[in-house]
Amino acid sequence: MTAVAPGDTSLPAGVATPHLEMRGITKSFGTLLANDHVNLDVRDREIHAVVGENGAGKTTLMNILYGLIHPDEGEILIDGNPVRIRGPRDAIAAGIGMVHQHFQLVPVMSVAENVVLGQEPGGIRLDRAAAVRQVRDLSERFGLIVDPSARVETLPVGIQQRVELLKILYRGSRLLVFDEPTAVLTPQETDELFEILRGLVGGGKTVILITHKLNEVMAISERVTVLRQGRNAGVLATAHTSPPEIARAMVGREVLLRVERDEAHLGDERLRLEGVRADSDRGLQALAGIDLAVRSGEIVGIAGVSGNGQLELAEAIAGLRPITAGHIYLQGTDVGTQPAAARRANGLAYIPEDRHARGLVLPFEVKDNLILGSQSRPPFAVRGQRNSAAVDQRAEALVRQFDIRPPNPDAPASSLSGGNQQKVVVARELAEDPRVMVAAEPTRGLDVGATEFIHRELIQKRDEGLAILLISSELDEIFSLSDTIAVIYQGRIVEAMPSATADRERIGLLMAGGAAETALPTATQIAEAAAALGSSDVAGGSPHGEGVA
Repeated sequence: MTAVAPGDTSLPAGVATPHLEMRGITKSFGTLLANDHVNLDVRDREIHAVVGENGAGKTTLMNILYGLIHPDEGEILIDGNPVRIRGPRDAIAAGIGMVHQHFQLVPVMSVAENVVLGQEPGGIRLDRAAAVRQVRDLSERFGLIVDPSARVETLPVGIQQRVELLKILYRGSRLLVFDEPTAVLTPQETDELFEILRGLVGGGKTVILITHKLNEVMAISERVTVLRQGRNAGVLATAHTSPPEIARAMVGREVLLRVERDEAHLGDERLRLEGVRADSDRGLQALAGIDLAVRSGEIVGIAGVSGNGQLELAEAIAGLRPITAGHIYLQGTDVGTQPAAARRANGLAYIPEDRHARGLVLPFEVKDNLILGSQSRPPFAVRGQRNSAAVDQRAEALVRQFDIRPPNPDAPASSLSGGNQQKVVVARELAEDPRVMVAAEPTRGLDVGATEFIHRELIQKRDEGLAILLISSELDEIFSLSDTIAVIYQGRIVEAMPSATADRERIGLLMAGGAAETALPTATQIAEAAAALGSSDVAGGSPHGEGVA
């Protein structure tokens, strides 16, 4: 490993002055010290990764750089010259642009209108022709081919990301900051983005990449700055390090990046969907006849680009979204018209995609979040009265078992990091000894340590006979955990296959709507694909996946 001591990012002799330097950046929020004298140097025309656990201070540092937060101490230099960044306008003037994880686009406006917004040619009266011409020229110059006249809401997410990039290039940004840029992209779109980034660097730009995916760090970056608990934990040369070494610097211990799992031992069918249809919140068809089956001791992974019906599928099974046609069988009982509470009572657990909106009541204490859904039943309530002793006993046991930090059941859930909030949700759902679990994006936005923990829990429960439907936009996670992989596209399962024989390139094409079979698989065919796994002599995880980092 090529590294320097924590807190020291001095450059070797002969290396030119960095394009960006952040020196001694310190920021506190009350008693929380988010950045503790953090240093960062990024060389000219470099792709530089910044990594760390949830709560390590990455987002705070980048928000300071872009002017969204003001530091308590420290200074920022561009090409050796101190700059004062009081807000995004100052950052843009200094040549800094940021592509956020959640796109900052106006869906009903055109590509050109989004790109020039705030700096419109023609002043108050937008010169649309000039805007289209300028955006077309810009897109061709940087190889970001997109139709300037297209309305943003009609574009796939990969093209929308190009629009975000064109926005900051239009403003003349030289230093480009990307926050989790591949979170919603297919593997092919990720490869295309990386080619674009390499082209931008070749054309004189400098890139900072914030990501949890260590395989991406290895593929695209030249150096890595690691943060741990708000401090520098080292600067690594990518060519001379490895994902396990980066993970160890992030967490301070050895981390298992690839989940270890034995051969699946399939049991009885626990969940079956036949011809399930459901509408989106906008009243449009989101599920177009889903056929699916999950057996005891099996993890069926749903691979797909976000927005192809995954959210509606999870909510339909959980009883949070009405179905318009079809049947949902839970342990042989048709629960398609039953409320969510009845499905939970019949053995269903649910890890929602959005832990804030669906999984937690953030102002509530941790101990109350750990009994949500069971708060009115014994032992937590007796004759309508809360049994505080039972609530406290459950909370103390789960906090200890799931290593929830800080280990304070009386703390509000809002005070926990994202990883520990997710542990609260997972702990609550598994504590009820379910027979079927729907796990939607169970590790979204989590660091390597929290991801490792949740993966271990899911595999352990699968080995104990739990039937798990895993919905994830992370293809590495799908390959690492799944026994059977089913690809969803535009509300349909277009193909299902045992993970041990699955081809990543084909799955990526299916996720993007290509290479789909003309005949869609039925629930019975999907079950047969899973059964083929049970009769194979393949042991251990898929050879294709490295696990989510």
